[in-house]
Amino acid sequence: MAVVAAAVVALAAVAAPASAHDRGPTTGPCQYTPTPDEPAARPVPLPPDPRRTPSRGTATVVLHTNLGQIPLVLDRAEAPCTVQSFLHLTRHRFYDKTICHRLTAYPTLKVLQCGDPSGTGEGGPGYRYRDELPTDLPPAPTDPTGVRRLYARGVLAMANAGPDTNGSQFFLVYGDSALRPNYTIFGQVTPRGLTTLDRVAAGGIAPTAEDPAPVDGAPALRTEICRARIRH
Repeated sequence: MAVVAAAVVALAAVAAPASAHDRGPTTGPCQYTPTPDEPAARPVPLPPDPRRTPSRGTATVVLHTNLGQIPLVLDRAEAPCTVQSFLHLTRHRFYDKTICHRLTAYPTLKVLQCGDPSGTGEGGPGYRYRDELPTDLPPAPTDPTGVRRLYARGVLAMANAGPDTNGSQFFLVYGDSALRPNYTIFGQVTPRGLTTLDRVAAGGIAPTAEDPAPVDGAPALRTEICRARIRH
């Protein structure tokens, strides 16, 4: 599941949570939909899908990594279904003991991608859900065509494999990046988290036999989410 092509790249009545093996989708507005052809990299039920998705306030999730903490502030107003799913996966320890498998260092794409328990970039939670795309991002200064938008340093967004294919993978922007506005933004990395993120980025990308100086690949400093926890 790529961020982008490499060269470019509440209180409400709650429906009973369904198993990710059920036919689905869930009956609430988020319609979390099982993906039997892409089974979960780690067993997890479908998220609860209340008739009124919580869409106010923030929640903080701390990624405790081997290189330091990365606190994330999730914004329900910005992407309620995405925040609901991310908190659900966190509660189910989906992100514990997983690696951040991808670091990019293109001039216009500087992100760390995480969220796949398989560590391959292909794994997910066994379900997908719709996009909640940003509509007010400024044009990227590096794109004279005006097509790409600014995903600024500190942005927290979902990775995907095309429209409405959100699952568990997400990316953290450590340097201003230019992307088509096709990726749901659902929060921010705190200053403390950016310090850790900068440490990962400074380590560079692990060389391979085919490419001794890659700009896209596994971080040279192995970055493991030892545990992810909601801060109350």
